[in-house]
Amino acid sequence: MNAIEFPWLTAIILLPLVAALAIPLIPDKEGKTVRWYGLGVAIADFALMIYAFWYKYDFQSSRLQFVENYPWIPQLGLHWAVGVDGLSMPLLLLTGLINTLAIFAAWKVTTKPRLFYGLMLAMYSAQLGVFVAQDLLLFFLMWEIELVPVYLLISIWGGQNRRYAATKFILYTAAASIFILIAGFAMAFSGDTVTFDMATLGMKEYPKTLELLVYAGFLIAFGVKLPIFPLHTWLPDAHGEASAPGSMILAGVLLKMGGYALIRFNVEMLPNAHVTFAPVLAILGVVNIVYGACCAFAQTNLKRRLAYSSIAHMGFVLIGIASYTELGISGAVLQMVSHGLIAASLFFLSGVTYDRTHTLMMDKMGGMAKVMPKTFALFTIGSMASLALPGMSGFVGELMVFLGIATSDVYSSSFKIVVVLLSAVGVILTPIYLLSMLRQVFYGEQSQELYLDALISDVKPREIFITACLLLPIIGIGFYPKLATQTYDVKAVELAAHAREVLPVVAHQQPSSLYSRILSAPTLATSEVESSINISE
Repeated sequence: MNAIEFPWLTAIILLPLVAALAIPLIPDKEGKTVRWYGLGVAIADFALMIYAFWYKYDFQSSRLQFVENYPWIPQLGLHWAVGVDGLSMPLLLLTGLINTLAIFAAWKVTTKPRLFYGLMLAMYSAQLGVFVAQDLLLFFLMWEIELVPVYLLISIWGGQNRRYAATKFILYTAAASIFILIAGFAMAFSGDTVTFDMATLGMKEYPKTLELLVYAGFLIAFGVKLPIFPLHTWLPDAHGEASAPGSMILAGVLLKMGGYALIRFNVEMLPNAHVTFAPVLAILGVVNIVYGACCAFAQTNLKRRLAYSSIAHMGFVLIGIASYTELGISGAVLQMVSHGLIAASLFFLSGVTYDRTHTLMMDKMGGMAKVMPKTFALFTIGSMASLALPGMSGFVGELMVFLGIATSDVYSSSFKIVVVLLSAVGVILTPIYLLSMLRQVFYGEQSQELYLDALISDVKPREIFITACLLLPIIGIGFYPKLATQTYDVKAVELAAHAREVLPVVAHQQPSSLYSRILSAPTLATSEVESSINISE
């Protein structure tokens, strides 16, 4: 363990979990004390996170920091091994912010408040553990622990079809987790040494077939969480039935766990297999973008439309990961951060709308801008960010991904043109379905079933505060992207360089690979390949 003054990461991870275990001891009949307690714990943990990273974190280093390594269950080889770098640090801050605001958004929960806030804090702790775990078994444990609270939050506090949505969520994600375990054990037992340390696993040499199978296993597991077509069908149901705080965490944090794990495991630890699968990721990213945008058009349920929008936006993360460029990988990380903020704000505002109207069906709404002008203004700002309006974080993230794949020298021009043009189709469709959503909800004739003028109140100060905490960083990053990119720029450079190291070798060994014949991707420029061959000779 590095010589550090205080076990920062252990404290950050365990504080919400220990606090959740203490909730049954709090004397409270109506749930008011418990909700203040839950919010206080979340704020304290987020403040601890900010303090540690502001004063102790070195933004110019790509190595792991705050490293802690304790033997936990030596018989199983399980270590409490945690650390943070440029890839995980911005996602940790995103997790802290969204979970804190989600707990504040759940202010009106009166059904089983002890259980609700206990699950929220336990889930918060597990999500933090996923982003900092440096032991494969610990990562898997945190990944699994996070599933249980989400399942219960949907099945108890969700909508009318909550049990179906919760069951579908747990079946998809639990089944996908099996691939993590199988692929992880294959890596651990490969070679002469058995280890679950992720740094050691990343330095191992694997047989080609094994590495491809492990990569495919991780891709399925993390693809369900991201989600990647066709493993996405649990997401619209979960979003459609989850409460507003649950949807905020689903879209803001859980999807990002899939993107983070793809970069951490598939790109960083399995670079040889990534050469084969990178074009597949790019193609799947394009499919996500176009398919998600087209399906969003067909949705009359407000939250399901936003859910399909999330599927489309996650396609840019896949393209950025596949780009082999610093700009593309940086854009993928920024897209995750940006989408987390944007989606959380839109799903929260959809919850605000539902509280007033008791419906999510857009064809039953209309004319709400007159009685809810502040809500309309906030919803419009969030939608503009989602459709990548210049000056918003969404624009910067998507632009970086486009430039990253367009300037990549490992793909042929025809392949890049197809990817960029089809992705651009999704970008064109996005403002159409989002503006159509605003028109249906806030314009047109008022629905006689809603009694808008008599019963509906506009957004309240607490709700304005929550939305502002999400919209301000969206606008701030849009005008000054360095607010976010400076936290991971050095790591993005290292990741791109690490992924590209194996390209000349693979190009020399497999000059007539399947992708080279059909897609001409990925290949290096001829001069690079020739120079690598000359050096080897």
